[in-house]
Amino acid sequence: MISHSLQNIYIYPHIFKSNVKQIDAQIVQEKIYSFFVEIVNKYAPEDVLIEFKSVFLDCLGLKNLDLTLGIYDVFINNEQVFRYTLKRCCYILVNNWESNRKHKYTQALIELIANYKSTVIDYKNTKITIFQTWLDNFIQSQDFHELKLFAYKNENKADNHWVNRYTSYLLAAQVVDKNNPEEQKEVAKKASKQLKDKFKFELAMYVAHSQSNASSQTRYRNPSMLGDDILRLIKAIIVRKGVFSYDNIANIFIKQTQNQTFKDFKESLVKYLIFSVQQPNFVDALQQQLSEKLVNWKPEYDDVTINKYLLLRTCNRMIDFLTTENSVKPTPLFVLLLSQGHPLTLVIVLLKIILICKNSRSHLESRIAHLIRYYDKYSEEECQWFINFIEIFNITFAIYAENVEYNLIKVKEAEKAHEVEFDPNAYRVFSQLKG
Repeated sequence: MISHSLQNIYIYPHIFKSNVKQIDAQIVQEKIYSFFVEIVNKYAPEDVLIEFKSVFLDCLGLKNLDLTLGIYDVFINNEQVFRYTLKRCCYILVNNWESNRKHKYTQALIELIANYKSTVIDYKNTKITIFQTWLDNFIQSQDFHELKLFAYKNENKADNHWVNRYTSYLLAAQVVDKNNPEEQKEVAKKASKQLKDKFKFELAMYVAHSQSNASSQTRYRNPSMLGDDILRLIKAIIVRKGVFSYDNIANIFIKQTQNQTFKDFKESLVKYLIFSVQQPNFVDALQQQLSEKLVNWKPEYDDVTINKYLLLRTCNRMIDFLTTENSVKPTPLFVLLLSQGHPLTLVIVLLKIILICKNSRSHLESRIAHLIRYYDKYSEEECQWFINFIEIFNITFAIYAENVEYNLIKVKEAEKAHEVEFDPNAYRVFSQLKG
């Protein structure tokens, strides 16, 4: 047990015993953060959890009304400051434990908070009642829900709800949220990358072994929800190679537009995105709505030569048009395009945006997370079309990852010499992890 508890022996007596109205809350916060940074780096996780419980939970069970309520008294009348302080303290601990592979203590912290039950309900003590409500509000909040994502990641609770299969995107959204503390962004970034790397590896291994008869008894698990259709999809994604590959066309577009005015660039961008799209209805809807959106967007920059700043802003804006503009509901264009039954085409359009502006990747993943949150309230059966889109998105972006290379090898000739339609059965796909 740590001997110098912040709560029990008042390591900072001027904080917990002085007139709280005269205290600078920011100074108090920094002292509390420093305390948890110190103990999480020096002491056993079990002892750190005891200290956390002492500071944030035990004080709400005090029967002696003459005793201070510690951290709660410090932030009296300011629930939001208290909540942020509690949240950041959680991530100071989680960041350390996740970095040191002490995953079970992250789970223990989450359970400690989730299972909190006040030992005293004193309706005569208004302050205790208010502070107990603060803690209850935190447990019911989106902040705590985001913290629980680390339990899903570590315990593989993907079977509980379809949304949990896409935790990597929900974590990625935490990284770009400016309101989150740095410790949360850091640990969320690492966790999201781990999950994406795991999916890429499992997909590559599944592809490498699923086409071999010898591996029928020891077949690698399909990491997607698409079943046996996954190989046909992968072949359709990577069939475009050489001059007409998505990478090459993206590079050509960048070179051809580097000296254009912003007005001309907006027109070129729409043409680039619909280039080689074969579904006429999709093309018409996409061209009409994107052109209408872009033509009147940022007109004050129309005469400015395109630069990295405008490129990023424009690509992010296009992603908004194609997914969600308010971080809550999907755009009508997103619903329209998917309702036409071409999820792969929409995914490819999003991929083409990222290929010309890789810095938009985090914005795109954040928007995907917002869509997942929107459809969270629906059952898997009710939004199977959306889940199918996410699965195709997962596979497409895994294929275009920098550390995995996929290639098609033709294993049989077409039955007819003049046959030009792509036949996936005539090819085998090979995956290779790069060093």
